[in-house]
Amino acid sequence: MPTRKSPRKGSLQFWPRKRVNKLLPRVNWDSIKSSKNLKGFICYKAGMMSAYVKDNTPDSMTKGKKIIVPITILECPTLKIFSIRLYKNGRVLKEVLAENLDKELKRKVKIPKKDIKKIDDIKEEYDNVRVIVYSQVKKTGIKKTPDLSEIGLVGNLEEKIKFIKENLNKEISVLDIFEKGELIDLRGLTKGKGLQGPVKRFGITLKSHKSEKGRRRPGSLGPWHPARVTFRVPQAGQLGTFTRIIYNNKIIDMGKSEDKLKNIKNFGNIKTDYILIRGSVQGPSKRQLLITAPLRKSRKQLKKDFELIELR
Repeated sequence: MPTRKSPRKGSLQFWPRKRVNKLLPRVNWDSIKSSKNLKGFICYKAGMMSAYVKDNTPDSMTKGKKIIVPITILECPTLKIFSIRLYKNGRVLKEVLAENLDKELKRKVKIPKKDIKKIDDIKEEYDNVRVIVYSQVKKTGIKKTPDLSEIGLVGNLEEKIKFIKENLNKEISVLDIFEKGELIDLRGLTKGKGLQGPVKRFGITLKSHKSEKGRRRPGSLGPWHPARVTFRVPQAGQLGTFTRIIYNNKIIDMGKSEDKLKNIKNFGNIKTDYILIRGSVQGPSKRQLLITAPLRKSRKQLKKDFELIELR
């Protein structure tokens, strides 16, 4: 009988497999290009539905026909600028807090003491600017504590400073940042599943029913020498609450709520702006996610064109 062979179980790209510390992941903004001023936006997963759409994709087998596709609803309350972060040679040089912050924000978030009041007061030279924004999640009814995240800007230094000055103490809407039919990347945390065995965690095969010492475990933890168990051996441990990215999601529809989307399971009603994404998204309902401009667009996703008829 030939030797049974199979590829290793579990990608070593994701290691260590432990819970993350931040709810919103860090992003390399320099690698992301966008046509709008802001490269990202904070949103919240509401749930999934089915959409009745007309397929206008060229060369598609269902072109011109009405089909049903799965969609994810994302609620996107407006953002406000919390502070401006100035960089020199890739390191933070100074941070300038925005003036007239919301009173509720001061109760929920620890705000550092102000050293510098305005960007114009800074005398040191800097080569990059980013903003830390906070979501006005109180408008959704999910919770009161806002989520903060650093987001990159598009353009040269003068254009970035101009955008910041124009939008300080103003609400930034997702409708001004992204467009219908555009591709986006979604970054966030997966559902937490706690302690799980190696079969569920790494996908190893169940052993024969005649095996000793259990079926749902690896047959060997390794050789005698080296006399230790390496980290490559699939063992029980944490599963879920990992940072993951879903690339090239197609925006099917977006707009203001106007009482269109109601009674979503485990979420409720959409009260602010929303985005409808084709397919599924990581995390449970009410999970905060970071929408970014696409890192690398794929032609297959770009040419897809769906015309929304109704939601089911």
